[in-house]
Amino acid sequence: MNITIYHNPKCGTSRNTLAMIRHAGFEPTIIEYLKNPPTRAQLIQLITDAGLSVREVMRSKEAIFDELGLQDVNLSDEVLMDAMMAHPILINRPIVVSELGTKLCRPSEVVLDILPASAQGGTFTKEDGEVVQLK
Repeated sequence: MNITIYHNPKCGTSRNTLAMIRHAGFEPTIIEYLKNPPTRAQLIQLITDAGLSVREVMRSKEAIFDELGLQDVNLSDEVLMDAMMAHPILINRPIVVSELGTKLCRPSEVVLDILPASAQGGTFTKEDGEVVQLK
């Protein structure tokens, strides 16, 4: 199965998601999106495929979010996309694409929804010690 993860190695949720994918027996294509951001068209496709709004894919916890006034709910999707293109840190992570779908994997166990059930089972322990039952 082909799996791609838009990954930030400094993010615990992203690291846990990657570890769950590997625990299920897959080695995904890893795109460190801060070094190699998706194009505007690719990001729009990811958002569409995940069934999310542009705002739902924005990382509001970053200082630049407030600095740019992006909390304004009247801003258009175009303005939000422009901000993510200029500042990829505003793209929430990790986004995972598999043959079973595309998900923003927050929390990390959301990735289980797009991994084959046959590759799951047992438990997985996150970095913080939380134990996740694999389906």
